[in-house]
Amino acid sequence: MPETQRGARCVVVMGPSGVGKTTVAKALAGRLGWLFAEADEFHPPANIEQMSAGIPLDDDDRAPWLASIRDWISDHGAAGSSSVVTCSALKRRYREVLRGATVELSFVELVGELALVKERMAKRTGHYMPVSLLDSQFEALEKLAPDETDGVLVDVNADPDTVVARALAALGLGDPAPRAVAARG
Repeated sequence: MPETQRGARCVVVMGPSGVGKTTVAKALAGRLGWLFAEADEFHPPANIEQMSAGIPLDDDDRAPWLASIRDWISDHGAAGSSSVVTCSALKRRYREVLRGATVELSFVELVGELALVKERMAKRTGHYMPVSLLDSQFEALEKLAPDETDGVLVDVNADPDTVVARALAALGLGDPAPRAVAARG
């Protein structure tokens, strides 16, 4: 494990598409006053085109994407900024890449039944990930193992505020009131 920056921390909100990663991560970042990053924005255009066509990514497709997320986390940590990042992180080896970041890292795995997640995905608009790829994501998911002590499981079968409160409690971060993130120049 790399040496970490003192004080800087990152929470990676993980799980298959449609579990609410973006909603939960944005709310966590807002309540903590930390930076927010959406992993989808780190994908190269070829990955987005592939997924939009209903073709799952393989490990080779994901490698540079994961490395760029890890590097973003490290760069902001080096500047003293804590962050919340979304990332499916479906497999342990993907989480190991992220663990190479030079900050204290925690994972929040959002857990929900496939039927619930499909229902939620069918209602969302403006996202390139088709519902047809959801089964492959659930099949590929390697849940956090008991020895991955830097992670917590949070059930998404509730309203977003409840899920965020569960995540904060599981991380030992309490339930701070919302506050703005200071802009960096």
